[in-house]
Amino acid sequence: MNFLIVEDSRNTRNLLKNYINDIDIGTSRKEFIEADSAETGLIKLKSGRIDFVLLDWNLSTSMTGLDLLKEVRKDDKFKDLPIIMVTSESDKISVIEALKHGANDFVVKPIDFKSFKEKVLKVLAQNAG
Repeated sequence: MNFLIVEDSRNTRNLLKNYINDIDIGTSRKEFIEADSAETGLIKLKSGRIDFVLLDWNLSTSMTGLDLLKEVRKDDKFKDLPIIMVTSESDKISVIEALKHGANDFVVKPIDFKSFKEKVLKVLAQNAG
């Protein structure tokens, strides 16, 4: 399974990879594609096979994670692609905005492993059926 992690912090990308590796998702093959900007994430998404996206909201470039989410959901090819927003934006308006534009779920930083695991497994189960 190929995970695209769009996050401008290398430490957070590494944490997310460790967390994914610690979750039993029914496959031993987990590949990680990393992007430190939304623009790079979009290029990697369009140029390879991605099965799941972990997407930071606040990226240090002109394109935000929400902008990338909106762009991805315009393309029918990616309409069922599981995307979890990972962000410090925890206010209700931000959560609603992300879900309205097609995020499958929302994880707030600092990331709690138990909650993260539950959300990843829930999104995978929803997309399996």
